[in-house]
Amino acid sequence: MMQIRANCKVNVGLRVRRKRDDGYHEIETLFYPVYGLYDLIDIEKDEREGQHITLTTSGIGVDCAADDNLIVRAYLRMAAMYTGVGSVRVHLEKRVPFGAGLGGGSSDATHVVKAINELFALGLTREQMAEAVRPIGADCAFFLYNTPCMATGIGEKIRPVDFSWASKRMVMIKPPVSVSTKEAYAGIRLHDEPLDIQVNDFEETVFARYPILGRVKQALMNAGAEYAAMSGSGSVVYGVFEKDTERGSLPLNRLIDEDLAAMVIFDDTL
Repeated sequence: MMQIRANCKVNVGLRVRRKRDDGYHEIETLFYPVYGLYDLIDIEKDEREGQHITLTTSGIGVDCAADDNLIVRAYLRMAAMYTGVGSVRVHLEKRVPFGAGLGGGSSDATHVVKAINELFALGLTREQMAEAVRPIGADCAFFLYNTPCMATGIGEKIRPVDFSWASKRMVMIKPPVSVSTKEAYAGIRLHDEPLDIQVNDFEETVFARYPILGRVKQALMNAGAEYAAMSGSGSVVYGVFEKDTERGSLPLNRLIDEDLAAMVIFDDTL
């Protein structure tokens, strides 16, 4: 059995450039991996003949039917593309919230593709695995690199970059709202300007719809964050602090109270 830590990511800045004829939007963003917040995935071969997947889950409730889970979709893609893929049993312990802009489902799918490649000794290149995950999620390809990367196109064109928050402290706040990608794109303004990592274009429209998110961002800045932003299309808002700001030393009671009704989902050194 293999046990995998399928970590999440945050977006550092996000520019929405144009809407394509196929309905997708072209973006520019910096993906940054957060290794300390992850889903746990146990995967092993199943001795049944043919190509079958059995998926069980625990932890945070998954908001879809089993057949629609991105892990299942990733397995079915691999099974259709490669005859050497046999049956598997997978257990997902969900820890990364969905509808949060953290890419948890995409990470799960991509890490399962990597595990299948290893379990069945397929010998696939990163480019071949990227082809397998491309229809599943635009940000899936990032998790094949899992280092700071610039992403363009619809998020699938990945280029590693020299950017580091090593030893910084990150605090992630999850208010009690979830934002769908479709909802976030509704009314978005398109931009031609170069990416400014201080700006997430989604914040203008999403904060207007969910003012609590803007208030959480401001609270993080008031608490001393050197950088604060919504990740992707939300709804997680995170702050980055100097490394000498030890855990437990922030006045988080100013962030997490009955009025905000938010929850710290991650608070650790990167």
